[in-house]
Amino acid sequence: METKPPIPLAVLVGIQTPDVDDIAHEASLAELGRLVKTLGYAVVGTVSQKREGTGAALLLGSGKLAELAALTGGTGVVTSMAPPPKSKARQRFEGAAEGAAPAEADPDAARRPEFVIVDHELSPSQIRNLERATGAQVLDRTGVIVEIFHRHANTREARLQVEMARLKYVAPRLRETSGGGGRQQGPGAGESTLALDRRKIRDRLAELKTQLDAVQRDGDQRRSARRDQLRVALVGYTNAGKSSLMRALTGSQVLVEDKLFATLDTTVRILQPETRPRILVSDTVGFIKQLPHDLVASFRSTLAEALEASLLLFVVDASDPTYESQLEVTRGVLREIGADTVPSRLVLNKMDRLDPAARAALRDKHPDAIMLSAHTPADVSALRDTLIAFFEAEMVEDTLVLPYAKQGLIGEIYESARVLSEDHDETGRVLKVRALPAAITRLKRSLAAR
Repeated sequence: METKPPIPLAVLVGIQTPDVDDIAHEASLAELGRLVKTLGYAVVGTVSQKREGTGAALLLGSGKLAELAALTGGTGVVTSMAPPPKSKARQRFEGAAEGAAPAEADPDAARRPEFVIVDHELSPSQIRNLERATGAQVLDRTGVIVEIFHRHANTREARLQVEMARLKYVAPRLRETSGGGGRQQGPGAGESTLALDRRKIRDRLAELKTQLDAVQRDGDQRRSARRDQLRVALVGYTNAGKSSLMRALTGSQVLVEDKLFATLDTTVRILQPETRPRILVSDTVGFIKQLPHDLVASFRSTLAEALEASLLLFVVDASDPTYESQLEVTRGVLREIGADTVPSRLVLNKMDRLDPAARAALRDKHPDAIMLSAHTPADVSALRDTLIAFFEAEMVEDTLVLPYAKQGLIGEIYESARVLSEDHDETGRVLKVRALPAAITRLKRSLAAR
């Protein structure tokens, strides 16, 4: 019988700076714990310290570093990477010890945490120092998020985007091996191993960019074809319930999991029951505090769904005590890509988890918000009516004349507009329609083209 490998163990490390209060600090560490759980690791301890900043070479003070090292089995001091010189007496002693019976392994030491996860972005030197002091592999918050994205990317576009972000993260953190990093022989002779690895990363990034540009051109063409359609984009913090709401609104079998970053690929579906004209709903990648800039940049096409939408629904987990800071993170990322000018509505989700007093307090604080549970059909139906009413307010009525020689365009008209009445005269079909002004302009241009 094949045995499963043991679950990796991890210790969380957090630094509370003067500008962060206790509630925000605890919430950030709890979120980091969920990120680590998403990676498949088990959190077995937490070390936290109040400091003026995160720029110290070892991040932690000596006392907290010793506490962390006790958990991981490290020395608590930064040892040299070079092997220590040995005296002749030491060499003779170690030679004699080789014939002795090996000491029994400490079973507790075998299950000491293999990872130290830090709730901040670390410099390469900070990572190296912490690893030498703790004897464990060190990952910062950015590294954890990049690794989760790497594991969850499904489409070709997402995989290319994540690999680029991952290489950009890894490149400055490459280091020489403890053996000294000798020179290469053959092609690239004269380069150190480190320089060769960095050159390979640069070449791979150029190759990935070429592939991604081709994929994104196809995506841009698909979005361009939907430009005059009614589009709603669900945006918000990761695990706010966007995919559950997407499934409820469209009847699609999109992935719904209670974990961070379950959705990385944009999904576009038709609002159900279907309307005329159709309303498209897109589910986008979730945001998170300190989302690495390279990931924001690389997911340009995913975020373009929000930029080009007719309406943004800011989906918020109302049961989370830090929902306001999460909402600000979402708005900040959208400002970064220029989507803050798109019309939007606030959706307070997971209201079924709150008691009446908490619901009343939220209603007073956000009187214009849409309050619902994605698992309550009546709430979802009310949201659908709200979306239809929003687009109805933007529509105008007009008359289109479809020549008999262009009857092939009838499908496009019915897809882009609601046909209120239909008549015939000597020139063709006379259609009274209701649609967005841009859609009517495009249809008239198609009808007038020779």
